[in-house]
Amino acid sequence: MKLWEKGYSTDTLVEQYTVGNDRLLDLKLAPYDVQGSKAHARMLEQIGLLTEQELADILSALSEIEKEIEEGGFQIGEEFEDVHSKIEYELIRRIGEAGKKIHTARSRNDQVLVDLHLYVRSEIRELKELILELFETLLDLSEKHRNVLLPGYTHMQVAMPSSFGLWFSAYAESLTDDVYMLNAAGKISDQNPLGSAAGYGSSFPIDRKMTTELLHFEAMKYNVVAAQMSRGKLEKSVGFALASVAGTMSKLASDVCLYMSQNFGFVSFPKELTTGSSIMPHKQNPDVFELMRAQCNRIQNLPAELALLTNNLPSGYHRDFQLLKESLMGGIDCMKQNLSVCEFMLRHMFVNENILNDPKYDYLYSVEEVNRLVMTGMSFRDAYKLLGQQILNGDFKPLKEIKHTHEGSIGNLCLKEIRDKMSRAFR
Repeated sequence: MKLWEKGYSTDTLVEQYTVGNDRLLDLKLAPYDVQGSKAHARMLEQIGLLTEQELADILSALSEIEKEIEEGGFQIGEEFEDVHSKIEYELIRRIGEAGKKIHTARSRNDQVLVDLHLYVRSEIRELKELILELFETLLDLSEKHRNVLLPGYTHMQVAMPSSFGLWFSAYAESLTDDVYMLNAAGKISDQNPLGSAAGYGSSFPIDRKMTTELLHFEAMKYNVVAAQMSRGKLEKSVGFALASVAGTMSKLASDVCLYMSQNFGFVSFPKELTTGSSIMPHKQNPDVFELMRAQCNRIQNLPAELALLTNNLPSGYHRDFQLLKESLMGGIDCMKQNLSVCEFMLRHMFVNENILNDPKYDYLYSVEEVNRLVMTGMSFRDAYKLLGQQILNGDFKPLKEIKHTHEGSIGNLCLKEIRDKMSRAFR
């Protein structure tokens, strides 16, 4: 069944090519298609296009379908083009003539738009909850290991003292920026496009304010052409947000891979959470974080992929938009999995508490010594030259004393302030 059928059949090759894997992808949209259809039906009854009994029949049948979706029994067979045609078929099969009226005053275009807006809004909430779990784990680890020092690097060279407290909480605070990006995408998704029909509105006296309220959208996408043009913009906004999260995750994964190597030995994991080599019996590889890094790097390409699918398209609907679903849904699913796995792995991380005992890290304290001399009255430039000469001559003997007190430093991690910042991002 196709919503646009007019009494002739499409060539099989053309049908297979144009439908693609939409039947599978649309299963993710099925619950939202039911939600949108319920709101649309209530509105149609309100303006006199459905009787009270027809509305009751439609809502009852849609609730049955909704239950099937929740229980996993809802499928979209090859005889259907997409979720929209399947649900309309089910309505007609169950309640007869009343089911044929559900498509009044709407198009498949605004159906998929409202489904996507509802889907994205829900997925962003789930992503934010997963980020919050990772955030809390990072802050807990920061508090637990706040006094354990490790080397900080610039240019991959030993630079200045850092700490696990600083390292863990750095990634926690970075996640707040990613939540801001998700919030922006959430704002874009929280607008009702239903009623824009094929992109040019309808001659029926529909009540778009009513469906906006019924679907709990924050606002309406007022201009019907603007509503249609949100296809692509919605996906790109989510893509940029996912890429932001992925950037944080990729850097964290790369750090972990580096810190796990024997040359560093800063962190380790239970052997059950690592993988081995087929010929080297000693190997315990960080495959989880290597795959996480690669997957997150791929997600960072998502905005470009989405942009290339939609660049230079004129206003109005184009079938190109169909390909956005796979990229968007794949990116969301991949990010959710990575957030869950990362949080799990970090909870089982072992931290080396004696890293700086190795004399190769003695130069970490050179800046501390320069600053100490400055505090006794020497100019910074003279202190810098004196320490530089001592290091060149091999005479530098670090005191290994660290006193950092300013906000966000080793001695003042501001964990409460970082937690408050994330709480504000969730308001």
